[in-house]
Amino acid sequence: MANPWAGEVELVIDGRPHVLKLTLGALAELEDGLKSGTLVELVERFETGAFSSRDVLTLILAGLRGGGWRGHADALVSVDIEGGALHAAKVAAELLARAFVVPGEVSS
Repeated sequence: MANPWAGEVELVIDGRPHVLKLTLGALAELEDGLKSGTLVELVERFETGAFSSRDVLTLILAGLRGGGWRGHADALVSVDIEGGALHAAKVAAELLARAFVVPGEVSS
């Protein structure tokens, strides 16, 4: 189960729950995975609804890695995400928000 106080978000992939978290290492991987722009620009894209499916997938991958997942990015191409693409985007946005929120301001 994900702990929002620790910046964690849960995502069910292929029927199995996974805890996602943007650790410092995961954030570094996320920055490296962004083909253009910075983390600030990524946040802005999510705030304005101008994010891409690449943004969502890059965030999910970084969060999975931060949560301890050791799979490869290619494996995510054919997985079933519970709730579909819209839920994946919501989880990615929540993950990004929780990575930069001040404790005590976490939403559930």
